[in-house]
Amino acid sequence: MLKDIISTEWIKNYKKDYFSKDIVAGLSVAAIALPIGIAYSSIAGLPPEAGLYSCIFPMIAYAFFGSSRQLIVGPDGATCILIASSLAAFSVTTPAEYGSLSAMLAIFSGLLCVLFGLMKFGLIADFLSRPILSGYMNGLALTIIAGQLGKLFGYQITTTGLIRTIIDFLSKINQTNITALIIGISVFIFLRVAKKYFRKFPAPLIAVIIGIAAVILFELSRFGIAVVGKVPSGIPIPGIPSINLDYIESLFSDSIIIVLISFCSAMLTSKTFAVKNHYTLNANKDFVALGMSSFFSGIFGGFVVSGADSRTAVNDSAGGKTQLVSIVASFTIILFVIFFTSYLEFLPVSVLSAIIISATLGLIDISYLKKLYAASRGEFWLSVITFLSVISIGVVKAVLIAVSLSLIGILKRAVRPKISILGRVEGIDSFQDIEDYEKAVTLPGILVVRFEASMFFFNSDYFTQLVKQLINVNEEKVRYLVLDASPVILMDITSAETIVALQKELKEHDCEMHIARVRPNVRNLLLKIGFQTNNSDNSFEVTVHQCIKEITGNFVSTEAPKN
Repeated sequence: MLKDIISTEWIKNYKKDYFSKDIVAGLSVAAIALPIGIAYSSIAGLPPEAGLYSCIFPMIAYAFFGSSRQLIVGPDGATCILIASSLAAFSVTTPAEYGSLSAMLAIFSGLLCVLFGLMKFGLIADFLSRPILSGYMNGLALTIIAGQLGKLFGYQITTTGLIRTIIDFLSKINQTNITALIIGISVFIFLRVAKKYFRKFPAPLIAVIIGIAAVILFELSRFGIAVVGKVPSGIPIPGIPSINLDYIESLFSDSIIIVLISFCSAMLTSKTFAVKNHYTLNANKDFVALGMSSFFSGIFGGFVVSGADSRTAVNDSAGGKTQLVSIVASFTIILFVIFFTSYLEFLPVSVLSAIIISATLGLIDISYLKKLYAASRGEFWLSVITFLSVISIGVVKAVLIAVSLSLIGILKRAVRPKISILGRVEGIDSFQDIEDYEKAVTLPGILVVRFEASMFFFNSDYFTQLVKQLINVNEEKVRYLVLDASPVILMDITSAETIVALQKELKEHDCEMHIARVRPNVRNLLLKIGFQTNNSDNSFEVTVHQCIKEITGNFVSTEAPKN
């Protein structure tokens, strides 16, 4: 089993040409991951060192377990705000206790991911649809940005939730620290310009260095600006955090929600770059990899991690070819943690806020909403409802709304699938949906339909009711009903009994029912339940065209009848 989950293919197939590219990409990723990790830890309500630990150990773990060659795991804005929302419900009195809860949440989330991966639950990656995930991320982005406005302006906001945070921010606007605001706005403008014109430039790292230098050289602390403060150096000793046992049940339930969002988000990122670089992923292996990443993050004092969009994009643009990039980036950050954390004491908090706001803007995708509005109004409104849920009831409860919407969408398509009416197209020996092909023409006295899903107890009655309705409203008496069963991959006994009952009922009204393009498993079930075919060997017609030929007793012309 260990051989199945450890990713060693990239080591076995490693090429010398990759080495220099992976080294450069690893250093580039470290330059971005350092400031982002420190900044995102504040979203989760944790100290800077927790963000650094969450960068180091997860990347090493993913390198040896993950299937994506480009994905960089680490602190993620969406995951961090979920952590903060989850831990806000606990009555903690000290930062140490809060940190222990966060670490245990990472361990629980990691173990769940590993379990789901071993159980082949990688299909969960497709559980939240892109429109719903887009609405969730848009709402999350606004919530994160609103939460950083107070720090950008130099004062503290204590409320949570988008609306209450904005109200709190505006009510304290007279407490603005002008120096902190100037620093924050300057850094934000610098980051946006660098993102547009100098994409390979490690702008966040430069901003951190300049911010620290400015505080030291110009003694900006005398103006009352908030700084990060002392950050311990060195690597922590791994261990299981000590927490109140009464919290375990709540932590475990919260970890399920976090696992769902973090894994779906990570797979969305990794799929994008896998397609771009022409290779396939193993979702189950990546589930295990993400779990091991969060687990090792937790035992070293970090928090839950996910796929990092910006750092993955940096890796790809820098030419990274394999998971060695993550290892190089990790050891680069380790060197920083050992030798240079003392300088973080002078880092202005407003610089971190500017970095977070700039990075979070990338989560907002208005162009996709426009495309969604034009292509599918129903899915557009699902995205909007998810967005409104996030900003109104909070990120954790909004996950439940998102999951419910996904389930409703899946059930709707399964319970009420499309039933297409097929017609003959001039010049070809096939029957097509008359809604899709203008030249498709129905045949007099023959109704040809296609059930666009598998057939089960919850949708078979819908099929029979709609078919009988179509027969009743037909201008000519329908003598033959032909079902194209090619999309019916599965069928249960209840639906098979329903089909047999429909055949008998139609026969009483002088209408024969035929089925074409039947899969072997469906055919065998129908015959066992009592479906009657017109063939002596109880066979079904291979094509609709052949079925029509058998019905009419002669070859069906491929020329459509003239109206």
